[in-house]
Amino acid sequence: MGLWEFFYRYFIEPIVNNEGYNVVNTLTYAVILGIGVVVVYRALKRAGISTDRQFFKALLPYIALGALMRAMTDATIYPRTYLTVTPGIYFVVTAFTSLALYVSHRHCRGCDWQRAFFGFGMVLLLFNVFVLGISYSKVSFNWEVLKYFIPALVVAETSIWLLTKKVKIIADNSWLFYAHFYDATTTFVGVDFMGYWEQHVLPRFLIEHTGTAATMYLLKFVMLLLVVYLIDYVVENEDERDMGEFVKLVIFLLGFAPGTRNLLRMLMGV
Repeated sequence: MGLWEFFYRYFIEPIVNNEGYNVVNTLTYAVILGIGVVVVYRALKRAGISTDRQFFKALLPYIALGALMRAMTDATIYPRTYLTVTPGIYFVVTAFTSLALYVSHRHCRGCDWQRAFFGFGMVLLLFNVFVLGISYSKVSFNWEVLKYFIPALVVAETSIWLLTKKVKIIADNSWLFYAHFYDATTTFVGVDFMGYWEQHVLPRFLIEHTGTAATMYLLKFVMLLLVVYLIDYVVENEDERDMGEFVKLVIFLLGFAPGTRNLLRMLMGV
């Protein structure tokens, strides 16, 4: 098998045929993500940009933007290409975000650059909401999803809230657990009640062997607990701890964005 055939088989064909992820592209994307996290963190630090709570809030429109654009692709409002599905959509949104961040931080004279950055994101997000609005006739909204989603979400998030009262590490990182249990709930509802299937390798394996996507709660809980323990209690170097906090931001994004995309996709009936 030649290089192009290998690339097409494991990276292009799964997108063209909507086959989901395989071991090869999963590991490759994981390596790219890891490298990307380090590069972005170093770039932000050199630019003097602090990844604090204000920066996190300013990022929210861009996170929602990626989820909405991905769902609109599933609804055929946008064409299905490598750049409009996962992981390509992440590259596109990262490019938008990086450009807006650069312009805001470097050229916002005498103003709050984080507010300007947030404003750019809102403009992009609202533009896509406008496109969705004028394409309303193409979408068959399915509000029945909420009948399953809301009770399951309440139970899931209440479980995390109760754990925050007893377990310090969960209380300190509750925003991550809330985000990923939200994502797990969309998978659980989609697979168990709405006829969807899981695209990622390990979750798909677990769901197939347990017969329920409820296993996603346990998987996410264990993985999150391990990662935040390593960041909060094992890492001692100050620079590495700062890096760890940035990694938490990425982890939040990897829960909230796919969860929002899943929910929007189910609501759009696609």
